[in-house]
Amino acid sequence: MSKFIAGLIVALSTSLPVLAISADPGRIEQGYINHAALAQLYRWYQLYENPDVPIENQLDILDPDVTVTSSLGTATGHDNYKERVGQIPQSWKNAHFVSNPQTTIARDGTISLSADVAYSNQGMLADGQIRTAELTYSTTLAPGDGILPKFTRITITPKSDGTTTEYSSAYGENRLLSLVHYWLALIEDPSRNPEPVAEILADEFSLNFSSGPITDFEDFKAWLAGPASQVSASTHDVKNFEYESRGNDQYTLSVDFDWEGILPNGTVLEAETRHKWTVLDNPAERFARVKSMDVEILKPFQPKQ
Repeated sequence: MSKFIAGLIVALSTSLPVLAISADPGRIEQGYINHAALAQLYRWYQLYENPDVPIENQLDILDPDVTVTSSLGTATGHDNYKERVGQIPQSWKNAHFVSNPQTTIARDGTISLSADVAYSNQGMLADGQIRTAELTYSTTLAPGDGILPKFTRITITPKSDGTTTEYSSAYGENRLLSLVHYWLALIEDPSRNPEPVAEILADEFSLNFSSGPITDFEDFKAWLAGPASQVSASTHDVKNFEYESRGNDQYTLSVDFDWEGILPNGTVLEAETRHKWTVLDNPAERFARVKSMDVEILKPFQPKQ
């Protein structure tokens, strides 16, 4: 966020008329909760898609008394779930392509999250064909100790079953989307706590925002407490997500964000940005890490029409 934009925000927030009021301020104010839930959803699939993901990372997203129900039956609690996961052949390859995720946040903080998933498996069928299935996920999550909620219930319902001849991995997509949504949850969080962000930054990183490059954590903390906190609430809609594997556990991604923010007087601002990231991935860690982030403003910050 540039000095010009910061000045615009100050000018608008101190003016008497309210230029635009969000028709759904709750959507903006609760945006970080939505992104935190989506970060956990995309994390769920990674254990099944990469053998280097430890079971501890999976249990980290599950409430100790979680109930997981699928066509295989119901598993309750961490131990029961671990036993079931241990029965999955290591030779299998699994891919989950997520679409149409929908969240509803209750007053007590409980989150209902559903999604459609196109699933494929290589290894289950003896004739070498790829098994496919259309699945519906229906889940609930409860607030956790930090910003990330934990699943209390996961119900997987098959809608169709078939076969194909080609298999495509989904690990990179799910790994990167979990990172993107976690990043958004952290920078939208009204507590403005910078410390959790250290987990998703590489040892040497560069964040090239319109206000200038940030290359150390102290500067990042200053940005989060300064330009990023000029609005009382904000949220980002994710679109045009693309990624490419660069080998050696490195990825590049491009994603556009439709941003909305609410000023203290109720004025709503909007903008559109394009982010291009370089990401380093250690599958043993909870999240991949941002090596570089370059931001292009596609639509400048302005009052929402």
